[in-house]
Amino acid sequence: MADLQHDISTTSEVGVDGGLPDDPFGKEPHTSDGGLLAQAHALLADHPVADGYSGLPWALRHLPWYDLELGEAAVDTDVPRMREGHVGVLFWSLHLPEDADGRRATAATLEQLDQVRAVIETHPEGLRLVRTAGQIIDARNCGRVAVVPGPAHAAALDDSLGILRILHALGLRVLTLSGTAWAGADGLSRFGEEVVRELNRLGVLADVSGASAATAERALALSKTPVLCTRSAARALRPHPANLPDELLAALGEAKGLCMVPLTAEQTGPTVRDVADHLDHVREVAGPECVGLSGTYDSGAVHPRDLADASRYPHLIAELLRRGWSEAELSLLTWGNVQRVLRSADFTARAAQHRREAPHARITELDNS
Repeated sequence: MADLQHDISTTSEVGVDGGLPDDPFGKEPHTSDGGLLAQAHALLADHPVADGYSGLPWALRHLPWYDLELGEAAVDTDVPRMREGHVGVLFWSLHLPEDADGRRATAATLEQLDQVRAVIETHPEGLRLVRTAGQIIDARNCGRVAVVPGPAHAAALDDSLGILRILHALGLRVLTLSGTAWAGADGLSRFGEEVVRELNRLGVLADVSGASAATAERALALSKTPVLCTRSAARALRPHPANLPDELLAALGEAKGLCMVPLTAEQTGPTVRDVADHLDHVREVAGPECVGLSGTYDSGAVHPRDLADASRYPHLIAELLRRGWSEAELSLLTWGNVQRVLRSADFTARAAQHRREAPHARITELDNS
């Protein structure tokens, strides 16, 4: 899936405003059934959605004025719609411009972290910046949507573990391992492996969506904390390069990682049923403890019909209820699996910081030796 674009306009729902064509067989059955939809709202009230990827910070940079607490029609995500959709946690992508590399990538990521903080500070009644699983619970108890900064692109590190530590201190909690000399088609270099160890020591989660198979497999083998795929569906159902083949889904399940299925027509298909098919498949191959949701709203993507914005999660949950998903499985999908992964990262980091000092090795020392 293409990353965020420089000029993001309001994204389209499939079949609406220039999106993909409508389902030729007409409206989807069942998902609007009042009983199932009421049941979905009740379930989400107890187990809100942890959304694994949002492009909102970058989208807001293009608006001269906005109010997320009142409501903002120019984007897919605002506080009223998140409350209607029962969104409890939102991972905010730290987008890089297409021409950013090296120090420019670092500066762009720092600017995005500054944007995240500014947005949250101007919307204190609706949003709260969080760093740990416990702080997410606190935010929920206070009626706030918890914001987790990340994923950020690996290029933001500028091949420096020190920069990684600075980004972590400023709030970064997810890093995507792709598109660098040390995390490329051939997998992780020695420096790349050191990055993964430092991510574990800091409590930052590794994201392998869009990474090469070699990088993903090595990260899964090396990481002491669960690995994320923040925007990956099932390649067996739709051959998109960011989607995961079954062998990698199975490996992710064995490692207790988390595949967060994106709600985009490009990766999952044009209907709610298509998204549900991917969720069914990932659940079957990786297990119910290893599947999550990734709205990818405000990323420039086209979304399936009935999933146009952050308010529409109950329609997806209603379809899964129709398919026989249990309340326990749905509670893991929406909330429990993300909490497990974040708690694991927190626990591993506390233990590792007692055993391991901060490394200072440079890429030239490890990869050129």
